[in-house]
Amino acid sequence: MSAFRPLVLLAALAAWLSPLPLAAKVDPQIEAAVNAVYPALVRIYVVSEEGGGGRMQKQRASGSGTIIHPDGYILTNHHVAGRATRIVINLADRQELRATLVGTDPLADLAVLKIDKKDLRDPNMVLPVARFGDSATLAVGDIVLAMGSPAGLSQSVTQGIVANTEMIAPGGSMRLDGEAVGELVRWIGHDAVIFGGNSGGPLVNLKGEIVGVNEVGIGSLGGAIPSNLASKVSQELIANGRVRRSWIGLGVQPLLKTIRANEGVLVSGVVADSPSATAGLQAGDLITRCNGIAIVASRAPEDIPVFNRILLESPIGSEVVMEGTRKGTPMTWKTTTMEREPAEPREKELLSWGITARDLTKLAARELRRADNRAAVVQSLRPGGAAAYSKPAINSGDLILEVAGKAITNIADLVRVTAEITEGKTKPVPTLIAYEHNGRSYLTVVKIGPEPEADKPGLARKAWIGVDTQVISTDLAEALAIPGAKGVRVTQIYPGSNAEKAGVKVGDLILKLDGAVIAASRPEDSEVFTSLIRQYKIGTEVALTGRRGKEDLAIKLALEASPEASTELDSHECKPLEFNSRDIAKSDRISEKLPDDLKGVLITDVKGSGWAALGGLANGDILISVDGNATESIKTLKTQLEELEKSKRSPFVFFVKRGIATRFIELEPTW
Repeated sequence: MSAFRPLVLLAALAAWLSPLPLAAKVDPQIEAAVNAVYPALVRIYVVSEEGGGGRMQKQRASGSGTIIHPDGYILTNHHVAGRATRIVINLADRQELRATLVGTDPLADLAVLKIDKKDLRDPNMVLPVARFGDSATLAVGDIVLAMGSPAGLSQSVTQGIVANTEMIAPGGSMRLDGEAVGELVRWIGHDAVIFGGNSGGPLVNLKGEIVGVNEVGIGSLGGAIPSNLASKVSQELIANGRVRRSWIGLGVQPLLKTIRANEGVLVSGVVADSPSATAGLQAGDLITRCNGIAIVASRAPEDIPVFNRILLESPIGSEVVMEGTRKGTPMTWKTTTMEREPAEPREKELLSWGITARDLTKLAARELRRADNRAAVVQSLRPGGAAAYSKPAINSGDLILEVAGKAITNIADLVRVTAEITEGKTKPVPTLIAYEHNGRSYLTVVKIGPEPEADKPGLARKAWIGVDTQVISTDLAEALAIPGAKGVRVTQIYPGSNAEKAGVKVGDLILKLDGAVIAASRPEDSEVFTSLIRQYKIGTEVALTGRRGKEDLAIKLALEASPEASTELDSHECKPLEFNSRDIAKSDRISEKLPDDLKGVLITDVKGSGWAALGGLANGDILISVDGNATESIKTLKTQLEELEKSKRSPFVFFVKRGIATRFIELEPTW
């Protein structure tokens, strides 16, 4: 019945739709708009990195974009590709191409990529290009088309209307890399359906022009970055790889309800020693004109980006003239702009420290009441890593000032000095570190460098019988018709063991060892039999007596040395790819029923968001080969990994056994 139900529903749906024409005619204007942009629409697949837990964590994501230049430049969102280390593009005609990040701008949430035209089936192919329209002409109610690749699916088009031309994030600004996007961007709100994956795709008018770049979905509405802003930012990213903006250290907010002014924006604060402070601006001042542009009355947060954009887009080093009032008295302020710093400079990974760190900006230094920004900021730590293990321990947010007596002014210094200390070293180097925590100066010692392989002292070999057992409980003895009996039942026999050779079978009941009763009758007695065996010397012959079915059982066998424990076997931590492995133990072969002739290493731990995890390697995999070369042991694997890292080869292939199946896993690290 359940298999039939979908067919009934489909039949009913078909009947309901039957009065409709099989192929409804598309509105010619919409068709023309789609044809103008759709060929330039692309799907974007990225591998991105972000610092966390003392390492650069990797993740896959997908988004959308548009070809905006015949040389292969693509416009998308910063949150799609701004942190990408690997980018693959799918064109509308299904061609798959590599791309590189040209530049990114987190404040506007825009990024520009460029495809390698050599990857095209025809390198001389003329790429389809979409053109920008004027977003300032959009009005509420205008029909718009949202194009993109929702959830990474094939390119698609949805239709809606403009709902709002001045929309910002509710409850505050959306932050990307520390930047408050709402300080600059007012979205075009629309109800064309978008989902995750549409980010970076174009919002198109009925002229077939890009009037926005889709960025967010809020409830039933989508939010798109206006094309006039996107066009300007993309041009600068293509030309310079980054967007340079002005800063004067001024904070503004909407007018208070008690202010009856018909124009202007309220100064909320001024950064000390900034150009605004030098100009004499104060909290409470009302700015009504900036560089000759009248400032409309800012009554809501949606009005603030208009004023911010005037300042941000002023040429760096230019004079800004502001007019307004202070407590009703007319005022004029003149100042010269400075270049605006990124809110959060990009972090870097220092594996030998177990940290990620970044530069300290001048503004952040001011907030910390520091005289300068000569330091590197610890962004995150790996638990148990060298920095976290130091005494006193370094913490996230601490400032590293000196390493081995050498001043650290930025992250580049920290990377360079660390490389000098660790070059050629095979063991960690205890290094004196000067750092600042909550404004206080501290010294500590961090053991920087390669972590030594953990010592694995061999365990003393004990006598071993080669079987696993369960206790014969009182209830089990009753059920087996041997009431009152004590001992163990054989549950597993290790292949090749003396027990197997002597003829012991699964299900045998062992009641006595060398004539003495095995005093095990409760679940907590599970180690009694094993403990009795360990008291013998290796090689001793013992007599086992008991039952096999209804027959008496008597077997003699020589005890052998216990096999190596998994903790004694060679293991390796591959830090660049972030996985651990060890040689295969005898117990692994038994529990997983692995053939004796299977060569390989066991994957014991794959760290989330690492290159190995991203490629699909999993705990419990048996790694059989690397790029077709057999991986017979941990010793072999170490050599293979060293060669991969030295040559910086990417991608490469692991061949693994997972359960009863095998599979190829392609890893594409950025060494």
